Amino acid sequence: MSFLDARDHGSKVGSGGHASAQNEAIDRRERLRRLALETIDLSKDPYFMRNHLGQYECRLCLTLHNNEGNYLAHTQGKRHQQNMAKRAAREAAEKPAQPAPQRRAAVKKTVKIGRPGYRVTKQFDSDQDQRSLLFQVEYPEIDEDVKPRHRFMSAYEQKKEAWDKAYQYLLFAADPYEVIAFKIPNIDVDRSENFFTHWDADNKIYSLQVPFKPQRLTASGAAAPAGGAPQANGGPPRPPPGMQGGPPPMPPQMGNGFPGPPPGQGFPMPPGGPPPQGAY
Repeated sequence: MSFLDARDHGSKVGSGGHASAQNEAIDRRERLRRLALETIDLSKDPYFMRNHLGQYECRLCLTLHNNEGNYLAHTQGKRHQQNMAKRAAREAAEKPAQPAPQRRAAVKKTVKIGRPGYRVTKQFDSDQDQRSLLFQVEYPEIDEDVKPRHRFMSAYEQKKEAWDKAYQYLLFAADPYEVIAFKIPNIDVDRSENFFTHWDADNKIYSLQVPFKPQRLTASGAAAPAGGAPQANGGPPRPPPGMQGGPPPMPPQMGNGFPGPPPGQGFPMPPGGPPPQGAY
């Protein structure tokens, strides 16, 4: 190219003229190679391999390269980047779903201000033969947007007293007050309409009524099931409801251990009078 042609194309006199697209691509790859050599460690690249012929291979794209610079330029190219994206997507699809880690709720720390006041009222419904307890706990300084809670606890859950299966515990809790517990009989709670809770937000009083299922007591004072009838000490069982009478009385016994005659009757006298002594 003469200097006239170079001047027509906008180049300076003595320069090599405008670079072609091929030359620009070569220069770009060379700049990428030098940049990659400075920033990338090939020993940590899982796809870089040198074969027995002294050439360098890309195990991801299955390509051969004459030197490290050529391989590094390949890693910055479009083909290698697309293959890496496809491999990452395939591994993510084949990887089993891991369960989400369980996050524990942060424990709320509050400064306790003491125990609340309370009232316990014993109640008895004669129509239903049912006993109940009414608990009224006062929380005058309860936190805002906090409602008191209650919970029944078995005697085997607590560690303050010796285990006694005849009792259970009823707990009340509301911040910033301490948790209080009441020791109540271990009787089944009747959770019908008689069991209710009420929170009076104006007077700050939490009410809970706990009705117990009716219990029938035996003569010894032990609780008996509702469908059975109590028994007397050492006596026969009473008849079920709706049946009249009872078991027939035992006949009186004679001195020799044999049963005597029925009441109001005697043994018949044998003919000829009473037998002589020693006949039996």
